[in-house]
Order: sequence, then C-alpha cells, then structure tokens
Amino acid sequence: MKRRQFTAIATVLATSAMVAMAPAQADDSLTAVMAKKSIAIGIPVDFAPYGFMGPDLKPQGLDVAVAQMIADKMGVKADLVPVSTPNRIPYLQTKKIDLIVSALGKNAERARVIDFTIAYAPFYQAVFGPNSLSIKSFADLGGKTIAVTRGTIQDDVLQQVAPPTLKIQRFEDDNSTVAAFVTQQTQLVATGAAVAAMAIQKYPKVDAEYKLLLKDSPNFIGVRKGETALLAKVNEILRQAKADGTLGNYAQRWLGRGTGELPE
Repeated sequence: MKRRQFTAIATVLATSAMVAMAPAQADDSLTAVMAKKSIAIGIPVDFAPYGFMGPDLKPQGLDVAVAQMIADKMGVKADLVPVSTPNRIPYLQTKKIDLIVSALGKNAERARVIDFTIAYAPFYQAVFGPNSLSIKSFADLGGKTIAVTRGTIQDDVLQQVAPPTLKIQRFEDDNSTVAAFVTQQTQLVATGAAVAAMAIQKYPKVDAEYKLLLKDSPNFIGVRKGETALLAKVNEILRQAKADGTLGNYAQRWLGRGTGELPE
C-alpha cells in the first residue's frame, strides 16, 4: 500500500474513532450563542481573497465578510478566530469555534464528522503552470513536479487522477504551496482559482496560467454534528443573502465574478 494511501486511511480511522468515543452532541449551540451574544467563527487569514490581513492588520476578504454578516443578522458580536486547513475541523469539534467560514469544501470524509450549510460562494480547484509548459491532459503531468496543500480537496483529487510519475510535493499551508511554485521548487501548483489569480497578479514574471480543472467545489459553512438549530438559522441567513444579492456582491467584489448556481 502506498504511503499516502495508508496515511489517508489512518487519518479517517482516527477521526472516526474520536467521534465514536465522544459524547452525543446536544443541540444547544444556537441557544448558547444567543445567551452570550457572540458567535465564534473560524476564518482564514492567509488565504486571499477569502481571508487575509489588511494593511490595518485586521482580517478581510469574502469569508470574513460572510462571517460578519451572519453575526450581524443574528444580532450578536462576531468573534473571528483565525484557523488553518489542518486545525479548522478540530477547532469546531472541540468547541473552540461555533462555525467554520474558511473556504471549506464538502466531501464524504468531512461529512462523517461535521455538518454543512448550503453553499455560499464559488470555488474551484485547478492545476496552474507557466505558459511555456504544455499541459493538455492529466497524462501530460507525468514526470512533472507539483505543489499542493496537504489534506485539501485538490490533494485528494490529484491522488485519483495523476499519473504515477507525477511528483507531488505537499505543504502545510497555502502560502507555502504557492511559494514553492513561484520560486520554481515545483513546475506546477494545484490550488483554488482565486488563490492562483492572486499569485499570478503578485508574481507576473512567473507567467502562470490555468491548465486543468480538478474539481468545481463551492464553499460551505461547517457546523458541529447534531447542531440542527444553528444549522437551520445559518441556512436561513444564507438563503436570504442569496436572494437579495448580498452573496453575489461579495463574490463579485472579492473574486471578480458572481456566485453562479450554488447548490443547496
């Protein structure tokens, strides 16, 4: 068994075991939030344009705007907690946060341990590389090197579609992943289109472009298992924000395009 497959299986088993041993989750988060008049929301701060630190050293971006909107609509204070890809789900499970609004994609493994709202923003993962490198199909990735953030959806998809000779280099966060590509440690990078767009704009000499679509995977908000009242409340807010154009305006401002058709 390949090492990466063994690691993935071990991670899923460990997470499932932790959930099985945990006490049943009471449906009380919404009550607690309203009682303390604040809601702790995990947001990214190193994943522009979804979440990053502005010149005033305050977080900003699409996810930050959505998190603040949810708190405002609930009439409570937004306690914005910086999270990373590896710790955001553990933070939710251990009640360090009440919601994850951090470019979170939905997949079967995550759905076993947390619940998801309806989608609130577009996001797709793709392979990007220099214009000089011809990549027309996944077979063309053979013998190449590619950077990807460990544990992400693009990491999962790469393992499924990449030829055996593709050399995948994994990094712990998106900044490190992009840095590996722009400094030519790798020939290619697998990341979200919005992240790639920011990198292309910041590093024009790389002359990078879109190569292959990995997955169209919109963003969802993560909620603890069993917290049905909070889940219903956030879905109500998101549906209204979709209907009145708020979510579309956020996407246009931060991503340069509207939300399109988002799944329920």
